Amino acid sequence: MTVWQTTRFQIDLTQPRIMGIVNVTPDSFSDGGDWAHTDQALAHAESLINAGAAMLDVGGESTRPGATPVSEAQEWARIEPVLKALVSWKVPISVDTYKPSIMQRALEMGVDIINDVWALRRVSDEGFSAEAVVAAHPNCGVCLMHMHLEPATMQMAPMVGDGVPLVRDFLKMRADALLQRGVSAQRMVLDYGIGFGKTVEQNCALLARQHELLALGYPLLAGWSRKSTLGKITGHDNPKDRVAASVAAALIAVERGARVLRVHDVQATADAIKVWQAVVSQAPGQSR
Repeated sequence: MTVWQTTRFQIDLTQPRIMGIVNVTPDSFSDGGDWAHTDQALAHAESLINAGAAMLDVGGESTRPGATPVSEAQEWARIEPVLKALVSWKVPISVDTYKPSIMQRALEMGVDIINDVWALRRVSDEGFSAEAVVAAHPNCGVCLMHMHLEPATMQMAPMVGDGVPLVRDFLKMRADALLQRGVSAQRMVLDYGIGFGKTVEQNCALLARQHELLALGYPLLAGWSRKSTLGKITGHDNPKDRVAASVAAALIAVERGARVLRVHDVQATADAIKVWQAVVSQAPGQSR
């Protein structure tokens, strides 16, 4: 599939697209507190678009390893004013949440994409399911991510063995569940969940064997940006020192078929993609 159907936009995925990260949180692993106020978040969002982001992903709760969940009221209070402004920008807006009620509110506001680390598995205390929220919407986009266990515990007991078939089978199961609810395949993108309950070796294997995930027939989102696996490989403890490693992982992901890159460092990633595209355009039988 070369088009990602979302609420207001059909996103062309014939070329890789950058999803810029706007964390309206005090405790995200890489930029917690940097954009916690609405004016800061909007200024940052504008800089990401100017740097080359094709879409923005707004989050109000950290899902880093060991993160403490926040209440629905607190999460919505953080993101509501940001979303209210961004939906008027005429660019695709994603909300990074696993709470069904937050999804519903965001979609009612006009948000284009639901990006869920739980892959729409959560059900509220009132019996309100994330899967049902997305299925009831006529055309919002959705990103289904693989996560082993949950943020509070996932790195204490990561997956065991070959993670690639486990991730592939899980993503297929979740996509099939949406298809059965009448959600078209064109609305779905899959994320193999780098850093969410996986070892360094398993993360690298997922990148090396992306073709096994692409065989499911859906576009892939790669979320390598500043992840701890890159820190363990390079020796950089500070996430902000992992820009070069993040760009390298993003380019490998694109070379191996990923079509959406969720990143903090948009300018560096966009520049790298331009170089890659210039080289690819000179290959026999290729066009830019």
